[in-house]
Amino acid sequence: YLKKTRPCSNCGWKMALRYVFLGSALFLMRFVFLSPLRVFLLKGLGASVGKDTILSDIRFTTFHRHGLRKLRIGDSCFVGEEVLFDLGEAICLEDHVVLSHRVMVLTHTNVGYSDHPLRGEFPAKYQPVIFKRGCYLGAGAIVLPGVTIGEEAVVGAGSVITKDVPRRTIVAGQAARVLGELDPSEVSP
Repeated sequence: YLKKTRPCSNCGWKMALRYVFLGSALFLMRFVFLSPLRVFLLKGLGASVGKDTILSDIRFTTFHRHGLRKLRIGDSCFVGEEVLFDLGEAICLEDHVVLSHRVMVLTHTNVGYSDHPLRGEFPAKYQPVIFKRGCYLGAGAIVLPGVTIGEEAVVGAGSVITKDVPRRTIVAGQAARVLGELDPSEVSP
């Protein structure tokens, strides 16, 4: 029911080649077991990483958009196992930030390619995410696009963060709730 599109018609050949190159390099990074080597590799691919930072086995998505140049990690940070960074837009970790295992940092929402039937109602949105100095996120927390986590704020494990968190505030819980229903008359054939 979707229109046929040419390969790479939504991304272009340059972006597709960047995806293959960066995807291969980031895949190989999974086999680098020492944090200093991971830091070296990320810096070589364009990220900014401060001193005394520990990087575990990080995952990346949407890196083909800007490469890793919009990833900034400050001094003395800890990024746990299987943390996911969506690099559709900038991610900034100031100094002394801790992201526990399997934290998910999303910088964009996109229902699909330009011919997707919901694209008119839900256009693609890209917004940076900022982690202020000394904040802590528990395991499995999800941070949505455009959010700033305040200085020395604490986010409980498994929380879904949809709004900014003020400095020195403790937050926890999932924010999902019914927002409305899709009009059945607007369903694509």
